[in-house]
Amino acid sequence: MLTAKQHDLLAFIAARLEATGVSPSFEEMKEALDLKSKSGVHRLVEALEERGFLRRLPNRARALEVLRLPGDALPAARGAPIADLAAVRARAAARSLSRVASLPFAGRIAAGRPIEAVEDRETLDVPAELLGGGEHYALQVVGDSMVEAGILDGDFALIRKCEEARPGDIVVALIDETEATLKYFHREKGMVRLDPANSAYPPQHYLPSRVRIQGRLAGLLRRY
Repeated sequence: MLTAKQHDLLAFIAARLEATGVSPSFEEMKEALDLKSKSGVHRLVEALEERGFLRRLPNRARALEVLRLPGDALPAARGAPIADLAAVRARAAARSLSRVASLPFAGRIAAGRPIEAVEDRETLDVPAELLGGGEHYALQVVGDSMVEAGILDGDFALIRKCEEARPGDIVVALIDETEATLKYFHREKGMVRLDPANSAYPPQHYLPSRVRIQGRLAGLLRRY
């Protein structure tokens, strides 16, 4: 039998995989379960692995596979028998699509080199379940420098608007007020370091005055 937190985490991962095809980040899992640190998420994931509910896919960052679910993976069903996974995923998808949010679609953003500044153009409808609190917008990813974080060319990055970032956040960084890029954010020796998630690309270093944070990655939407 799973604990309440294990059950809720498994349900969250299953719904996100069904809606986007991409595992949520540990930061997103921490926020969804209202945990104080990502170490608690790691312990829950390990426990679910040990019990045969989850599997980490090798050589891929943020890659989790749901092997089975208890009941329909809802809090009310805790302790219920194992249900058919396909049926559970269908219900999760229906719940995800039942609430839709229209986000400003701000064009393309590079997951390689900066290519285009952010400016509102049209809207993109996304499952509201993928979003937390705050104001959001969407960008389409171009390039492969974030593939090891599970962010692929053509994905739609759902961005929560903010002007500050913590080390390790995936952010939209506007360079010299003209070009935007999606990268991991760090500070190093008085500089801003923007790290790719692809060993083929080097980090990018900028003076803080050249970089303005325009948001933090909140989720991904993938079309097949």
